[in-house]
Amino acid sequence: MFPWNLFPFNKEMKNNFQDFKKMKPEEINKYVHNIMGNVFPQQSNGMPNFTDIFGGLNPENAESKNDQKSAQLNTSVFETHDDVYVKVFIEDEGWLHQMRLYHTSNQMIIEAIPASEDKTTITLPAAVKRKGSKANYQDGILEIKLPKNAEAQFSEIEFTKHE
Repeated sequence: MFPWNLFPFNKEMKNNFQDFKKMKPEEINKYVHNIMGNVFPQQSNGMPNFTDIFGGLNPENAESKNDQKSAQLNTSVFETHDDVYVKVFIEDEGWLHQMRLYHTSNQMIIEAIPASEDKTTITLPAAVKRKGSKANYQDGILEIKLPKNAEAQFSEIEFTKHE
């Protein structure tokens, strides 16, 4: 059974919700961090604590942690109804001759730029098809177009009813 009594949902919390209207964003952040710290207590057996896992509750920390790998390579990702686009800002045209591009159904991998040992992995916002990708370089921007995989692969799970 899940230990529901660990969650801080009680009468005191109801009063605290009314106080949220008066609180500043920093105070709300501190309050939520404190509550989550109680739900995910620090582990002394080598397990990471809440702050290590989520980088606090500051969205700026979360973004910077995700972008640490790609901090050396300036990229942006967006999607349309039919495609996912990855833009790579190329500082030196020599990169085009040494770089290698790969993708899986949910990741874009860029290798060998800016240095030959560098590897940048970008998580895509939607699943993409294996074939049909195109890359175009113009005005210092490499634009990679990946067609979305519109086929949702459903598998039926059979079950038996036990009485």
